[in-house]
Amino acid sequence: MTNEDIWGYRSDSGHETGTDLVGYKVEATDGSIGKVDEHTDEAGVGYLVVDTGAWIFGKHVLLPAGTIRRIDRAGETVHVDRTKEQIKDAPEFERGKQPRDPSYLEQFAQHYGMPHM
Repeated sequence: MTNEDIWGYRSDSGHETGTDLVGYKVEATDGSIGKVDEHTDEAGVGYLVVDTGAWIFGKHVLLPAGTIRRIDRAGETVHVDRTKEQIKDAPEFERGKQPRDPSYLEQFAQHYGMPHM
């Protein structure tokens, strides 16, 4: 995965620009992690914010668009290519921070294995 790919939706993911993913279930490689709370498909900074609910005590996590393996619109489910443990250990999403700030995104890119800059 290249630097640009981590923040862009994969061409084979089933993502269609403008599709509202809020409320979709999110499935890691080893089970459910929560629901999409917000998302963007803005070029170069695509991501999902997932509300993990009770699974990890109401934490919100940011998943770069490049972690999305498949979007099942009929089943309203987003499948990502990370484990629950990898997602649980991600930096917590902070609503007060600017998600498009490269230094903020860098911590997520490093966690998921690809630097943003």
